[in-house]
Amino acid sequence: MTQISVFIGVSLDGYIATMDDRLDWLDQAAAEGEDYGFDAFLLEVDALAMGRGTWDQISALDVLPFGGRPIFVFTHKPPASDRREVTFFDLDPQSAVDRWDELGLGHVYLDGGKVISDFLEAGLVDDLQLTTAPILLGRGRPLFHPIGRRTDLFLDAVETFPSGMVSSHYTTRG
Repeated sequence: MTQISVFIGVSLDGYIATMDDRLDWLDQAAAEGEDYGFDAFLLEVDALAMGRGTWDQISALDVLPFGGRPIFVFTHKPPASDRREVTFFDLDPQSAVDRWDELGLGHVYLDGGKVISDFLEAGLVDDLQLTTAPILLGRGRPLFHPIGRRTDLFLDAVETFPSGMVSSHYTTRG
C-alpha cells in the first residue's frame, strides 16, 4: 500500500499560510544554511498530492521544485492546465490511495491543510514531519481542520535549529 507522508512548515499558532495565502513569513523565520530535511525527504517520494489552493499558489512557477515527479491536485473544478506532470482528481482519499496503488506509487507526499485533514480523517496518513517556525501569525490558513476522529501519534524525532525552528517527526498509531 502507498505510504502517505506530510512534510510542512507551520507557525507556532498552527497556520500554514496567511489569510491572503502568503508564505513569506516562513522564509523570514528560516536561517540561511539550515537544512530542515526537505530535499532529503523529496528524494524518498514518488509523487505529490495537494489541494487546489496549494496548487494555485505554485502553478505559476516556470519550473516546479519537485524533480518532475507526478503531481495530483484534489479539486472539484479542474483548471485548464497544459502541465503533463499534473493530474486533477475529484476523488475521496481512499479512492486516491487505491489509484496510486494501481499506478505502483510507493510513497506520496501530501500537502495542503484541507487535504491533509481529509486524509487524516480517513486514517490514511502514515507519518507527519512538522517544522514549526518561531512566529505567531495571529490568524491565517490552519494546518488542521476539524475531523471526526481521534488520531494517536508517536513522536519519533525532534530536531532544533539555531533559528528557533523545530522539526518534529510523528508516525500514526493504528
